[in-house]
Amino acid sequence: MTNKLKENIVSYHYSGQTTIVYENWTQVLIMKKHLIKVVLSCTVIVGGFTVNSCSKSSSSKNTSRATGWKINAKEGGFQYNTDFKEQETAPGLVFVEGGTFTKGKVQDDVMHDWNNTPTSQHVQSFYMDETEVTNVMYLEYLDYLKSVYPPENPKYTNIYVGALPDTLVWRNRLGFNETMTNNYLRHPAYAEYPVVGVNWIQANQFAKWRTDRVNEVMLEREGYLSEDAKYQAATGEVQGTFSTEAYLNRPESVYNGQIDSLQGKMKKDSTSTFAKRSSGIIMPEYRLPTETEWEYAAQAQVGQREYNNYRGRKKYPWEGDYTRNGQRVGRGDQLANFKQAKGDYGGIAGWSDDGADITAEVMSYKPNDLGLYDMAGNVAEWTADVYRPIVDDEVSDFNYYRGNIYMKSAIGDDGKVKILRDSIVFDTLPNGKVVAVNLPGEIKMVPVDEEETYLRTNFSSSDNRDYRDGDAGSSRFYDRFSEDEEEDPSKKMYNSPKHSVERDSLGNLIKGYDDSNNRTTLINDEVRVYKGGSWRDRAYWLDPAQRRYLPQYMATDYIGFRCAMSRVGSKSKTKNKTVRGKKAK
Repeated sequence: MTNKLKENIVSYHYSGQTTIVYENWTQVLIMKKHLIKVVLSCTVIVGGFTVNSCSKSSSSKNTSRATGWKINAKEGGFQYNTDFKEQETAPGLVFVEGGTFTKGKVQDDVMHDWNNTPTSQHVQSFYMDETEVTNVMYLEYLDYLKSVYPPENPKYTNIYVGALPDTLVWRNRLGFNETMTNNYLRHPAYAEYPVVGVNWIQANQFAKWRTDRVNEVMLEREGYLSEDAKYQAATGEVQGTFSTEAYLNRPESVYNGQIDSLQGKMKKDSTSTFAKRSSGIIMPEYRLPTETEWEYAAQAQVGQREYNNYRGRKKYPWEGDYTRNGQRVGRGDQLANFKQAKGDYGGIAGWSDDGADITAEVMSYKPNDLGLYDMAGNVAEWTADVYRPIVDDEVSDFNYYRGNIYMKSAIGDDGKVKILRDSIVFDTLPNGKVVAVNLPGEIKMVPVDEEETYLRTNFSSSDNRDYRDGDAGSSRFYDRFSEDEEEDPSKKMYNSPKHSVERDSLGNLIKGYDDSNNRTTLINDEVRVYKGGSWRDRAYWLDPAQRRYLPQYMATDYIGFRCAMSRVGSKSKTKNKTVRGKKAK
C-alpha cells in the first residue's frame, strides 16, 4: 500500500473487528487498481454503506472438501457425478412422498377376526406403478423370455413355462368361463386389463426382469451401451443378456463377456467405460411394495392434509364414506370395480353400475390423490410381506416389513463374484410348478453367515421372517415354553399343511397331499399378504387397511400386482411446503 493511501486511512477497533475508513473517497477511486489486492478482505464504510468482510471457501462441487484435490479432473484421479440432482422417475411409476399414518385401522370389522392391529407407522418416500401390471406388459416379458431362452431348448424349457400365468384360474365348476381361459391373457381386447393368474413368485421374477430392461435402456441413453445392444441380445445375435447386479459387480461378464463390442459412445480410444452406482444412472430395483407402502399409497391421506394436520381418516382411497361419486359430474357412478350384491357384478344392462363384470381396463376410474389408479377394486394385489395376524410396532415403526431374507454375492476362488452362466437353478413349488430361481448371467447369491452377523445387534440371521413372532393365540396347541430341541409338529405355532412333491427315477412328478387332522393353521413362512378389494369382492374389502393372505405359489382370477421402487435421496421433490392445490414456487 502506498504512503499516499495510508494518509487517507484511519484504522480503529470496534467489538473485536478492525475497520478501515477512507477519508478521501475520490482518492480511493483514482487508486482502485492498487486497492483490488486489499479490499477483498476488508470492510468498506462510506456514509453508512457497508460491505461485510468475507472469506471465500476453497472448496466447490468439483473440489474435494476432504483433500482439496480436483474431482473429475481430466488428468485422472477421483471421478464422481457431481451434477446429480435427484432420482429420475422410472417408466410407469408415480412418486409417493413418505410420511406417517395409522396402519391397520379398518372402518369395519364385522368378522371380529383380530386380523389387524392399528399402529402408527412412518414410510419413506418411494415410487409405485400408476396402474396394475397389464396383460400387454406381462406379454412383453414372456416374449423376451421366449426369444432369449427358447423353450425348444430342453435347458431353457422351464424358464418360459414357469413364467406363464395360470389361465385355468378362470374355470368354475358351475360356471362357463372358457372364453376368459382362452382369451384373457393374449387377446388384444384385454391388452390393457390387469394380468391375473400370476403367483407371488412370478410377480417377483417379473419385477427383477423389468429392473434389468429399464437399466439397459438407461445405460444406452447415457452412451455406456450401444443402441442395438438390447435387440442383439433379444434376438439371439449375442449369446447372453444384461443383468444389473452383474454389470455393477463384474461388468466384463455382461452379454456373456461380449460387453466390449457393445459399448456406446462413452468408449474412447478402445478403452471400455462402465457406469457405477456412483454414476447415478443405475435405477434401484423394481419390486413388490411392502404391505405398509401399499396401504399408505392407497389411503392417499395427502388429499386430507391441511398444513401439518389431517382433516380426518378416509375409509376408501377416495374421499367420503360411500362407493358412489357424489360430485356433480358423474354423480351416482361407482368409483371402483367390485361386486355390488349377490349375483350382481356390474349392474343392469344398459345402465351399468361400474362398467365391468369381470376386471376392467386400467384407468377406467378416477385416480386417488396420489395419481394411482384402482387401489380399490378391479383386482386385489400382492404385497411383499409374509402374513402374520399381528403387526409388531414395538420393534419397528419405520418402513415396517416382515419377510427379510438377507443374501450376499457368492465369491469365487479368484476373489470375484460368481456369475451363473449355464447353471440355471430351478425350484419345484408345492403345487408342482417349476420356476427358474435365476437366469443365465446373474450373480450367485448365498445367505449371509456368521461373518456378517457376529456381535451385531440389528440382525442375527439370514432368514428373519419369524422374528419376534409371538402370536400364541393363532394356535390352540402352541407350546410357548417347550424345552425340546426338536419341536413337536402338532404343537407348532403355524402348523400348516405340508404337501409333498417328489420326482421318481424317470423324472415324473409324484404329488402327495397332507391328510393330517392335526393341522391348526394355514399360515407359514410362504404365505403372503394381498390387499385391496377385487371384482369378486363386496365393498367391505375396498378399505385399504383390510388384509388377506394366500400361499405365495397360488394364483387366482382376482389377484394381480403392481411394482414399487425405493427413492434414494431427499424425502420430497420440493422443499417448499404449500397448501394443497397451490403450486410451489
